[in-house]
Amino acid sequence: MELKLLNAQGQAASNVAAADTIFGRDYNEALIHQVVVAYQANARGGNRKQKDREEVHHTTKKPWRQKGTGRARAGMSSSPLWRGGGRIFPNSPDENFTHKVNKKMYRAGICSILSQLAREDRLTIIEDLTIEAPKTKLLSQKLTGMGFDSVLIITDTLDENLLLASRNLPNVLVVEPRHADPMSLVFYKKILVTKAALAKIEEMLA
Repeated sequence: MELKLLNAQGQAASNVAAADTIFGRDYNEALIHQVVVAYQANARGGNRKQKDREEVHHTTKKPWRQKGTGRARAGMSSSPLWRGGGRIFPNSPDENFTHKVNKKMYRAGICSILSQLAREDRLTIIEDLTIEAPKTKLLSQKLTGMGFDSVLIITDTLDENLLLASRNLPNVLVVEPRHADPMSLVFYKKILVTKAALAKIEEMLA
């Protein structure tokens, strides 16, 4: 498969060959959905807490006498049926939200995402991407000149200037190939991959 290649100045140069097993797969929506949902669930922390009827602040005094009032019987104001009472099945902070996805499924999901990005012309390869100084303005001007407003940049090694310059750009993220997660691949409009990072991705997903 051929992917569009840009030179270091961001100008169209030629095409670069890419592995069909990674960038030429069929679109598997169910698998991509499962991988993205599992990634979000595994990043979730069980840090919310609700109180049961033993933990809410209340008195143990009977609200009214058992008989003679015409109202229903009531023993405590902590009853889950009452406003301000405890929950019947409260959420606990140690709840586990993780979803298990085996390595073969995860790799297949990433390959399916990359293949769809290539078909939609959202994936671009560049010879190299560097800037002279860690200045946000320099990186912003360079990306704007190439026509990128929302972009995930995948580089073989994290360049300090590039990393520091990208931190104040809300729609730009710079990562290494091993940190290119399915959520980011789906979220950003464009994916910019250096030629050296492309070789690493093919090695990882082979």
